[in-house]
Amino acid sequence: MLKTCVLGASGYTGAELVNIIHRHPEFSLDAIYVSENSQDANRAFSQVHPAFAHTCDLKLQALKGSELTQIGNAFDVIFMALPHEVSHDWLQTLSNTKAMIFDLSGAFRLSNADIFEQFYGFKHQHAAMLQMRAYGLAEWYAKEIAEAAKLVAVPGCYPTASLLALKPLINNGLLSPSQVPIINAVSGVSGAGRKASMTTSFFEVSLQAYGVLNHRHTPEIEEFAGTPLIFTPHLGAFKRGILATVTAFLDESVMDSHIDQAFNEAYENKPLVRLCDSWPKVDQVANTPFCDIHWAFDKHKRCVVVTSAIDNLLKGAASQAVQCANIRFGLDETAGLVTQ
Repeated sequence: MLKTCVLGASGYTGAELVNIIHRHPEFSLDAIYVSENSQDANRAFSQVHPAFAHTCDLKLQALKGSELTQIGNAFDVIFMALPHEVSHDWLQTLSNTKAMIFDLSGAFRLSNADIFEQFYGFKHQHAAMLQMRAYGLAEWYAKEIAEAAKLVAVPGCYPTASLLALKPLINNGLLSPSQVPIINAVSGVSGAGRKASMTTSFFEVSLQAYGVLNHRHTPEIEEFAGTPLIFTPHLGAFKRGILATVTAFLDESVMDSHIDQAFNEAYENKPLVRLCDSWPKVDQVANTPFCDIHWAFDKHKRCVVVTSAIDNLLKGAASQAVQCANIRFGLDETAGLVTQ
């Protein structure tokens, strides 16, 4: 068994990680942590997340930065579900310990430190680590994840939904070079985290675009799509899930069969991506580790519309992190995620 801990276990994503790892056949959940100033420090996990009371009776331990080396050498695997700034500050120390780290923040997803500073609002102090990490989009970077020396940067939820829909087209050279893809995506309120806010309160939310033309996930999607694009996120009045709709214009030579082939070959042996016969809904992926995809092609307008649906807390965060860990340690990538 791989000795495992979760940092940031009081949040929504951290709770999902605890739930998955607790039932995982190859990972043992030995400790869960929150920052030392967290109001949940020293409380039982079951008190903070009653919905998971049946999974874990551990206490949320307060973690000080001075204890990082000790923690890193005590575990084989560390999942970090922490704010970007905290992951940024702590990972340098943890990277010098024995643990393999799966970071769910945005601190190490981007390769370019200048772009990171522009979109995250603070200067990156560990630029060398940006070149050392593996990007954890599991269906597309399994080789890099399997060979990762120390750090896997788990993608954001919007990039996961968007890239899974877009990369089969891009990697097969089907896009028109004259027009950029357009992505419209809607997320449930849990994507904003557990902390209460007037802008994300369920009672205040209707349906609204936000982060228009400057959302921090835009450069992440562009980097791993390898193309400029227009990304517009929306916040919807539902708890969990993301529905992303990609509109892309295709080269004049592209036919329906090319699109079908691109998606079928890309995900033929990828058990957590389901190619659907109809347009996916958030409800069919909520509380699952799957991404559901469907597409349609207009040969006269030369455009394809692709919709993908994921659970933002699972395929967009916790379950993908565990999927990456499964790949890294040579396990079945669905271990702990899908009942066999």
